[in-house]
Amino acid sequence: MPGAIYTGMSGMLAFSKALDAISHNVANLNTPGFKLSALQFQDLFYSHTLTSGQGQALELGSGVAAPSSRIRFSQGELRETSNGTDLAIEGNGFFVLRNGEGRVYTRAGQFEFGEDGFLVARGTQARVAALDADGALVDLEIGDLRVSRPKATATVKLIDNLSPGSSEHRVDAIPVFDSVGKQHLLSFVFTRDTATERTWKIEVREADGDTVAEAGEVRFAGDGSPLEGFEKTTFTFAPEDADGNEITLDFGKPGRFDGATSFSAGATSTLRLGSQDGFASGSALSFAFDEDGVLEVSYSNGETAKGPRVALAWLENLQALEPLGEGLFRAADRANVQLAAAGEGVVGKIRGGTIEISNVELTEQFTDLIIVQRGFQASSQVLTAANEMMQEIIENSRSRR
Repeated sequence: MPGAIYTGMSGMLAFSKALDAISHNVANLNTPGFKLSALQFQDLFYSHTLTSGQGQALELGSGVAAPSSRIRFSQGELRETSNGTDLAIEGNGFFVLRNGEGRVYTRAGQFEFGEDGFLVARGTQARVAALDADGALVDLEIGDLRVSRPKATATVKLIDNLSPGSSEHRVDAIPVFDSVGKQHLLSFVFTRDTATERTWKIEVREADGDTVAEAGEVRFAGDGSPLEGFEKTTFTFAPEDADGNEITLDFGKPGRFDGATSFSAGATSTLRLGSQDGFASGSALSFAFDEDGVLEVSYSNGETAKGPRVALAWLENLQALEPLGEGLFRAADRANVQLAAAGEGVVGKIRGGTIEISNVELTEQFTDLIIVQRGFQASSQVLTAANEMMQEIIENSRSRR
């Protein structure tokens, strides 16, 4: 009976540890990147007593223990957020963070850019790792992507019709940008050359009417499309306080009619601006990541740029990960860590503006809770029964004296 008391006590201790594990899982139901742990039960040593004359053994166990637990790394639910730097992994893999203790790994992708331009995990401020061109780990930072540098206009495309029935046509308020990103409004004045068939001389003027440059000429073929060799013309634009740059007027391709044309339309011409490729400087407005983990920056000038690529890690032995709290894991030497980019090998893809919540299934935890409670009650009853039996023996011994 002392053995039964010990066995019952071991059951109560093991089930109380299981209750601790369940309570920890339930408490982290909404914790981003949390992975539930399940307690591992095992029976204890046995005593072997040979039965005389029959060669059989009486084997009695000594209870139960819960010496370890296993972390379940199944994927949790993915939830969208309003933050473009929140990241989730759809599939296998871990984000790689670097701090003073070296590398740590996480599935909790709540990230933000710090004042120093590095992408860090909120709370711990550990830096998120990226892969450089050689596949080595570096800290993911904005760097010179904070600002979109200006681009001087190099090409102006003109579309629609320049009727041979008109003698002059103006295309006004054409925005172009100089080398420092300042916008200028130009006017292109087209004057029909009566000496050469289907030819127009071009003059460039500023908004105040002053002539900036002679921009050559444009000619059209008999079918109304730009004539080969005369479909483009270039002039030099050199405003004050900026470097001069050449601007090409592009009227489309010969034999094509999606650019400028010269169809007869009386005295009415509709030639206008199609596009120009310059822009002013811009500040970073928003950050996002594509499914390959590449940073995409959007600027106030309407431009976008691509940045570094998030590094992911895969570990062959997931149980070699040691939980550190705050959604972080440290890898033991036997973990065999493999680095990769999103979508490569066994690692999954990145979901931007999304976080992964815990993989705790509440229904499963409540079921386990009932089992643990019943197990604890049963072990307690064993302890009570053994105690009552021992008490009965003691009372009988006293009554015989």
